[in-house]
Amino acid sequence: MNHLFKIVKQKRKQLIIWLFEHSQRIYTSLFKNHKPWDVSKSELLKFPEPSFGRHLGEFLDKNNFELIPKVERHDCYHVLCGYSTKVEDEIALQCLCYGNGKRSPYLYGAILLGIAILPDYYKYYYKSFKTGKAAHAFHHFDFQKLLTVSISDFRAAIFPKHELVNLELA
Repeated sequence: MNHLFKIVKQKRKQLIIWLFEHSQRIYTSLFKNHKPWDVSKSELLKFPEPSFGRHLGEFLDKNNFELIPKVERHDCYHVLCGYSTKVEDEIALQCLCYGNGKRSPYLYGAILLGIAILPDYYKYYYKSFKTGKAAHAFHHFDFQKLLTVSISDFRAAIFPKHELVNLELA
């Protein structure tokens, strides 16, 4: 029975991954009108060691990613808040951003579907929401202008009284 639960859980995660992959392109083409950053992972990896930009490059390198044009800030959220790219962490990151004041149709969809499809992570999602609520607002920043900032100073300024939920990248 436990084996069956693991298989079902894995299929639910695969469904969410499929939804993320397909909805992202559509959402970006319909709702994102600004210019992409035009910064490569290799350029980010040349930033000084303690900088936010260098940590962003390392995050991309670790996950074998490049920045996705027009939604670069999403990867910045991962780096700032320390969430991995696991399905449950993607949803938890959206919950943190919601708690921080971010509002978008994509965010609402990710949270609603994530909680509906993976309710066993609800406590984690709620803790992430509370972390975002306790943090200073960051969802509106122009992260491209913050690439040279020290990652530790940046995190301390955003999360002064609250530990991050899942800081794998520190």
